[in-house]
Amino acid sequence: MVPTLIMKNILILSAILLAAPAAASQEPDSAAAKILGQWLTAGGESRIEISLSDSVTYCGRIVWLRDPLKNGKPAEDDKNPDESLRTRPVMGIELLRRFTYAGDGVWSGGKIYDPKSGNDYSAKMTLVDGQTLDLRGYVIIPLFGRTERWTRP
Repeated sequence: MVPTLIMKNILILSAILLAAPAAASQEPDSAAAKILGQWLTAGGESRIEISLSDSVTYCGRIVWLRDPLKNGKPAEDDKNPDESLRTRPVMGIELLRRFTYAGDGVWSGGKIYDPKSGNDYSAKMTLVDGQTLDLRGYVIIPLFGRTERWTRP
C-alpha cells in the first residue's frame, strides 16, 4: 500500500512539473505585457486594443472610433484591396498583426493595416514609457517609413 501511495505522489508531482513550463509559456513575460491594453492613436481618431493573439504574438483591434458613422451607417473598410472586404465595418478590424517582443521595449516583425489607404505596412512598436507607444510603419526598411505616437486613453 505504501509503495502505491508513493508512486501516486511521484506521478502527480511529475505531472505538475511537466505542466508548469507549458502554463508559463502561455503568459507573456512582464516586460512584453506592458504593451497590453488600449491605446489612443495620434489625433485621437481611434482606440486600439492590443492583446496576445497566441502565446508569443501580439495583435491590435479597433475598439472605438471618434466618428463611427459615415453617411448614417457604420464606417466601412471601403479602401481595402480585397473587394469582398470593402463592406466590412472599420470597427473591430485587426490593424496590428504578428508582432513579437524583441526585448528592450520593442515589438517587431509585425504588420499594420491602414484602412484610410487600404495598404499594409511592415511595422515595429517601441514603448517609450508606460503611457506612450511609438509605432513605425514602413516599406522595405524602417528608414522608409513614418512614426506615429500613441498614448494611453
